[in-house]
Amino acid sequence: MKYKILTHLHLFLLLAGWMLATPAWAQTQAISGRVLGSDGGPVPGATVLERGTTNGVSTAADGTFGLTVQPNATLVISSVGYTTQTVAVGTQTNINVTLEASATELSEAVVVGYGTQSKADVTGAVTQLSSRDVENQPVTSFEQAIQGRAPGVVVNQGSGKLGQGINIQVRGTSSVTASSRPLYVIDGVPITSQDQSQAGAEQLNPLADLNPNDIESISILKDASAAAIYGSRASNGVVLITTKKGRQGQTKVNVGYYYGTSAPTRLRKFLNAEQYKTLLSESFTNAGFIGPDVETQYQSLEDAFLFEGGIDYNSTDNTPWDRLGFRNNGKYKLFGRDASNVAQYDFSAAGGDAKTRFYFSGTFNDQKGIVIGNRFRRGSLRLNLDHSIVENFRVGVNISLARTVNDRVSGDNEFSNPLQLNALTPMQPVIDPETGRLNAGTIYYNNLIDQELGSNRAGTFRSFSTAYANWTPIKGLTLRSEIGGDFLNLNEDLVRGAGTQDGGATGYAFNSQTQSVNYTNNNTITYGFTVADDHNIELLLGESYQQSDQKVTAAEGRGFPTNEFTRIASAAIKTGGNTSFGTGFSFLSYFARANYNFRGKYLLSGSVRRDGSSRFGANNRYGTFGAGSVGYLISEESFLKDNSVLNYLKVRASYGLTGNAEIGNFNSRRFVSAAPYADQSGIAPDANIGNPDLSWENTKQLDLGVEFAFLGDRISGEVDVYEKKTTGLLLNRQLQLTSGYTTITENVGALRNRGLEIALNGRILTGDFKWSVGGNVAFNRNRITELPTPIIPTGNTISRVQEGEPLGVFYAKRYAGVDPANGDALYDAGDGTTTNDYGAAPVVRVGNPNPDFTGGVTTNLSYLGFDLSALGQFTYGNDIYNAAGIYQSANADYLDNQTTDQLDRWQNEGDQTDVPQARYVSSNGTNTSSRWVQDGSFFRIKNVTLGYNLPASLVKRGALQTVRVYLTAQNLATFTDYEGYDPEVNTYGLGTANYLLGHDFYTPPLAKTFLLGVNFGF
Repeated sequence: MKYKILTHLHLFLLLAGWMLATPAWAQTQAISGRVLGSDGGPVPGATVLERGTTNGVSTAADGTFGLTVQPNATLVISSVGYTTQTVAVGTQTNINVTLEASATELSEAVVVGYGTQSKADVTGAVTQLSSRDVENQPVTSFEQAIQGRAPGVVVNQGSGKLGQGINIQVRGTSSVTASSRPLYVIDGVPITSQDQSQAGAEQLNPLADLNPNDIESISILKDASAAAIYGSRASNGVVLITTKKGRQGQTKVNVGYYYGTSAPTRLRKFLNAEQYKTLLSESFTNAGFIGPDVETQYQSLEDAFLFEGGIDYNSTDNTPWDRLGFRNNGKYKLFGRDASNVAQYDFSAAGGDAKTRFYFSGTFNDQKGIVIGNRFRRGSLRLNLDHSIVENFRVGVNISLARTVNDRVSGDNEFSNPLQLNALTPMQPVIDPETGRLNAGTIYYNNLIDQELGSNRAGTFRSFSTAYANWTPIKGLTLRSEIGGDFLNLNEDLVRGAGTQDGGATGYAFNSQTQSVNYTNNNTITYGFTVADDHNIELLLGESYQQSDQKVTAAEGRGFPTNEFTRIASAAIKTGGNTSFGTGFSFLSYFARANYNFRGKYLLSGSVRRDGSSRFGANNRYGTFGAGSVGYLISEESFLKDNSVLNYLKVRASYGLTGNAEIGNFNSRRFVSAAPYADQSGIAPDANIGNPDLSWENTKQLDLGVEFAFLGDRISGEVDVYEKKTTGLLLNRQLQLTSGYTTITENVGALRNRGLEIALNGRILTGDFKWSVGGNVAFNRNRITELPTPIIPTGNTISRVQEGEPLGVFYAKRYAGVDPANGDALYDAGDGTTTNDYGAAPVVRVGNPNPDFTGGVTTNLSYLGFDLSALGQFTYGNDIYNAAGIYQSANADYLDNQTTDQLDRWQNEGDQTDVPQARYVSSNGTNTSSRWVQDGSFFRIKNVTLGYNLPASLVKRGALQTVRVYLTAQNLATFTDYEGYDPEVNTYGLGTANYLLGHDFYTPPLAKTFLLGVNFGF
């Protein structure tokens, strides 16, 4: 009976509730309005949400919106960069809202290690960039898009080859031979950022597997206060990448496409056939190679040309070999097989309600590089999903899958590098007239044959994925556990058919499979609370475990029946490159952080991390790293609050200790390896003797900073000064071979970086026509303060590492021009005089590859639906050693074709010139010297984008909400005195020798790209 009564009562209450609710639904009201910024312009994409519900919309391009709400509803209007407002609807049907701009974005959430902070509370040096800085640009990886945007962060692309390794430095270089790259963390998980390639002399960029359009924000942690929470891997800075998430509100769908065409930023001028013939003839004659004398080598120029280079002296060919290394000879071409172009298709959908939020995207990017044979393709999918099981318990997953295919070209120092075609004489044809095939009888290797009979393809499957659970049992207390994986599978196929230089007579092939599995588990407890209204405290306690395993299987073979057979199974001989090995490392870490805020103006923060690593010696397996910082928000004081001139002023200071653990996985250990002899197995000691005392490089950093905004937030900026001192440098010391070992890795040496960073932004004009400008400049001085013995590398480099000098400073004999009396090259003799005896000249410092300062400038303009943005990048005071000049700008000392400036050579007594007399194989001024050290300063118009948002009245048709068309120019113009292809080069790329800076050796220039794109919003 009791059960029946309760059942009837339940039904009655349900019916009554429905009856009461029916009038309410019937009384919903439709409202419309417009959201404007404080400058009077529309705010597109702002969220208009009925408070307490999932009912909401986004504003159109003109700021308008329409929504149906319940009686007595309250609207919450928000947009990035503006202060959120709430508006009671009441009886209104038309609501116009003006959002106040927050130029300093004090409430903006800045991503920091294992969490976020409001910008006002941050006491470390952190630069945060948004998705707008990296999306829809013709780049293969996001680092290329942030050049010039972050003070103190220097990005050097190094080469115009697609997918090539990129050098990025945060506040200088903190290591000599250990990695100088920052730690990259995607959605809380440290990822594999080191090259995994086994084929090719130059490194691939693993970060090219990440789709830049999926990035929501990039936080660069620069000082110890911000980075020390990552302990032993933070000396080179930390880059935190957060991918896009879904938000509560109306689902937004975006579809985009762009297409563009590219050409080299610069082409050098080389001699044509007539000029080459004249200069080389003169060089043979001046060297005494021609004449009836018995001491001469040849009776005529015809003989000299033929027997020295197989060149027909009477040839009528005039081949522009220097152009043939580029697609379409380095010219723009919109369509065609040989065109250098870029295309991208992308799609994304994001939205959700109070329970479930999602972001889903797909992108396909296809770029044909400016260098023949170079092509990069990437297809990616991503799903980011989070769900609130109950109000205080949330789970989520971030899943991505990328397929990257990179058709590579040979390294700069290989004869098969397409740019080395410029060494060939224009007097020889591309096609052999007798065979009708590519000419194999050129003075040096005609590497166009590689394009016909060879390939080098690297294909990657990559997944950056995380899963997490977030529980808030009580107010302010959050428990979070996350597990993430970075899964990389790289397949490389290198084929050189019969007839190529490396393939020889029977062909050569190499294949490798590299599998890298990198997974991390993070567990954190965060508790934030307030005491007596004035004391705001946040505590973080965490534990992290990371393990990375790599397996490599490789095989190579020679002797193929025909060039159609390219697999190792078809090879007659399986050569010595067949191998299989594995490696790995692990980290176990415990960390804590405390943030204290008193009355919103006095700030205090401290962090500590205890790291254990498998890479280091048994006696130093664990290390402790920590930092502390203070901040003072002066503008919150009563005497400055509501001040109309100075709106925001904060000073901060930090000091801390970080480490560098990026060395070989087993440098601390002594190993033996298999050493078979004939058909017998055996073992032998490894080359490294091992070092149980091996430990981290330690970097202590002091930072002082000030942030400000004034004149109604129209002008804002920040200034930082810092000093970084690194001790215990990880270096390899050579051992006497009689010991049975060759090297030992030790902690020896020290270096220092000191710097100044300035960032300034201003809103010049507001209203219908808006104009803002910004800029940053950074000064860094690097110096080796302690080093037992100098590091003097061999080969075609003039870099050196020695105590008291900047890292990688150039040392060589100093070139002093030409003797006007006889055309001899002169060198500085060291006593104030000059000498033509190269051996008598001392080796001295002749240049510094480290710039005096770097930076960037930006400007943004908009009027009605039009917008224009531009980014400029600059570097000043660095030197570049054009190592290829020894061959291509060497007054015809060799058969190599020469740059046209060599026509200005000495010919007659009294000639005033810097180019010595042409003398074949006489080394007249062509030995290594400062002759090819040049100023590498440049200013580059990096990116210019002109866009137009079509009026809503034209585009709103069905589900379509917005249409934007845009025209982008990448690397539009470069201003420099450097005579090589491009001042932003580095032949040695991302090698572990951080001191091999500023070398150019047949390195391709960057691409200048023009593209047209369109985005549709639904």
